Amino acid sequence: MAESTPMPMCPMAGMCKGMMGRPFSGFFMIIPGIVFIVLGVLIIIEPTILVWLVAAVCVLVGIMMLVMASFIRRIGGKHTGT
Repeated sequence: MAESTPMPMCPMAGMCKGMMGRPFSGFFMIIPGIVFIVLGVLIIIEPTILVWLVAAVCVLVGIMMLVMASFIRRIGGKHTGT
């Protein structure tokens, strides 16, 4: 039989425990609110900014999808033995 020893703490569990111990600052929610308000005002003043934002989001999502596809192919290749 294996001897009974305490299980070591997972690094992720330690990080989560540290995050839960600190109070969450409301300041982190103020920053995105201000950014969205400024962005909304800029879109009202100059509507072409909306086109640039949509184009940038499309490009970024496309890049993220290519990166994820590459990652999934690499992970899948390791399990099939190739």
